[in-house]
Amino acid sequence: MTVNILFAAKAESWDAYQAPLTKALAEKDVTANLSRDIAPDQVDYIVYAPNSTVQDFTPYTRCKAVLNLWAGVENVVGNTTLTQPLARMVDHGLTQGMVEWVTGHTLRHHLGMDRHIHGLKGEWIKEIPPLAEDRHVTILGLGALGSACASAIAGLGFDVTGWSRSPRAVEGVRCLHGTDGLEQALTGAEIVVLLLPLTTATEDLMNADRLALVAQGGVILNPGRGALIDDAALLAALDSGQIGHATLDVFRVEPLPADHPYWAHPSVTVTPHIASETRASSASRVIAENVRRGEAGEPFLHLVDRSLGY
Repeated sequence: MTVNILFAAKAESWDAYQAPLTKALAEKDVTANLSRDIAPDQVDYIVYAPNSTVQDFTPYTRCKAVLNLWAGVENVVGNTTLTQPLARMVDHGLTQGMVEWVTGHTLRHHLGMDRHIHGLKGEWIKEIPPLAEDRHVTILGLGALGSACASAIAGLGFDVTGWSRSPRAVEGVRCLHGTDGLEQALTGAEIVVLLLPLTTATEDLMNADRLALVAQGGVILNPGRGALIDDAALLAALDSGQIGHATLDVFRVEPLPADHPYWAHPSVTVTPHIASETRASSASRVIAENVRRGEAGEPFLHLVDRSLGY
């Protein structure tokens, strides 16, 4: 039987996914009609990007699942017309890209590389960094991406604390949870990595009070979601020296407006949302596996808990 799969994303995504997704479905022995134009009442699965034109899911009466192309689901999970199962994207390319970005910028700030790259020529200032085991790194969020980053950083010898809403266990990482655990995880942290989903509970999580818990001159790395940070509070903490540097990859408005204070601030590094990107080849295999599971009556992978928002 042929499975009808609607690809609901922008044209450039279709260009990137059509061939690898067709191949991945064939490798899973799924006979599929993959198209951008299928009558709603004939659609079995929707491969979905939240910025697509599909915003009303009511007509898709036989749709078995909506398979998100993005790791983040905050722009779709609240859609009241979406009653079908929703799966978020978890794939090797996303995870590996995030591990590389977080590891690279952690080492950059740990070793003080900016001083040597951008410092005044002729200055011989011998500042020896501590060993990794003496550098306190906290990672907020221990989902697939956060756990992988925590493991990688701990593997380099850093003293790593991880925090999550509910209890988690990551080998080599001190894992905390809950409100009290959050305060403990941030207190004295020298490098803080934000990898939480964006929900009503996490928006503006890094406010003035929590930034004040970080070690004086500590570093904030945010490759997670822009709205995890109270921007005004972070700028104030940077100006006071409470936070020594912020390396930010995600923002409330993207592209980051040219007149935003982050661009001009000497203690902010802006990267243009490149920390982790979905790779069509690996993501296609994840999508194809979920379609196979749906057709076989098996549980879908990476289903979103609507009550939690991720």
